[in-house]
Amino acid sequence: MGSAASSSYRSIHLDVDGRIQKVVFSRFCSPCDIKELFCTAVGLPRNTTISLMDSTGAMVSIDPTMPSNSERAFKINELKTEVTNRLAMLEKRVELEGLKVVEIEKCRSDIKKLREEMASRNNSSFLDDNKKLTPRRDVPSYPKYMLSQQTINALRKPAFDVWLWESNEMLSCLEHMYHDLGLVRDFNINPITLKRWLLCIHDNYRNNPFHNFRHCFCVTQMMYSMIYLCNLQEKFSQLDILILMTAAVCHDLDHPGYNNTYQINARTELAVRYNDISPLENHHCAVAFQIFSQPECNIFSNFDAEAFKQIRQGTITLILATDMARHGEILDSFKQKVDSFDFTNEEHVTCLKMVLIKCCDISNEVRPMEVAEPWVDCLLEEYFMQSDREKAEGLPVAPFMDREKVTKPTAQIGFIKFVLIPMFETVMKLFPQIEEVMVQPLRESRDRYEELKQIDDAMNEVQKKKSENLTMGGKKK
Repeated sequence: MGSAASSSYRSIHLDVDGRIQKVVFSRFCSPCDIKELFCTAVGLPRNTTISLMDSTGAMVSIDPTMPSNSERAFKINELKTEVTNRLAMLEKRVELEGLKVVEIEKCRSDIKKLREEMASRNNSSFLDDNKKLTPRRDVPSYPKYMLSQQTINALRKPAFDVWLWESNEMLSCLEHMYHDLGLVRDFNINPITLKRWLLCIHDNYRNNPFHNFRHCFCVTQMMYSMIYLCNLQEKFSQLDILILMTAAVCHDLDHPGYNNTYQINARTELAVRYNDISPLENHHCAVAFQIFSQPECNIFSNFDAEAFKQIRQGTITLILATDMARHGEILDSFKQKVDSFDFTNEEHVTCLKMVLIKCCDISNEVRPMEVAEPWVDCLLEEYFMQSDREKAEGLPVAPFMDREKVTKPTAQIGFIKFVLIPMFETVMKLFPQIEEVMVQPLRESRDRYEELKQIDDAMNEVQKKKSENLTMGGKKK
């Protein structure tokens, strides 16, 4: 077999109770297929949950890019499906309302025992809530996609369609942004460490309807497009550009899908830990720097202590600025500076960076309608999950989150008119070039939702009259 053909295959050697079993698969196989092959090779049911460990006990990623290992065989650890399912069921039970305190404590005790059992089986603490970070791996587990010139050009524009891409493609796009902006070159970032860091970021976003890894990608891509659109590399230092991009990537890490109001009213662990002060945003920062504390994910490892301090402070400042409770305060501060803005004034620049990440965080309506509208459905789904839970727990419910009171048009009109347009129009004073590609789409979106509301109102009026006529007809009889 020629070298070109052989490079399309991987040979993995597994240690099965001292016996070496060889598994060969194509690099075009999915991770799921590879896991099934491994299970079959060692005599386990194909749907068994497994993990792969090297000779040092480190977890190895199971994917098409994993290296062949002729010298040191990998060991498979089996996580019993029934144990995994039992753990998931118990954790769900703790969430359910109406359980007595004694029952809750018993559930927690059972969960603790199961966690310990799982951890001892797998010699790994990946189930520990405080250690969700991705373990070390020899090769980052997403393939390097060669982005087409068309994609590279589109990536720099606010109209970029974020729904077209799978996770590994979004990871490759993020990686490209760091290279394209010169951040890898200028800060001597190890390209493999960048890959590992991005993969770890991906693994620490939850599968929420809205606050998920695709939202992280959206916000970072919008930041990247604003850097080009506003020529920010001519006005900011490269360190500021690095802070803007990194804060965008990290800004919603491990978001639980329930907002600060819920955290505070429900007196959750996060609210207690952060004294009701931006509990989620403080948590996002903490998770971000937990990840950086791992040497294999620390893209800042070549920075001296002073430079790292600047990066850390800058990133924290921007992530904390995404708390919408501070919206008025931050925008008012920027409005006071914008007419006499000074790019050499550190306070002015910090305030602008805070406004930029805020713009990117809530920028979906800047995008074309077909890209923006699905995000409204995602957001409402997350809102309704929260309001249903608040009702069940007897907590206050915000009208804009209540499925019985809100519609798409009513959800969007006020937000676009009173939050988005005023903020983007203020930024437009400093960067007039954003009007055509960012502010005008917002105005069009506002007009479209107002038209939809008029249609909704007219239909409701017709329904109301029909009901009244039926009622009157019934009385006459």
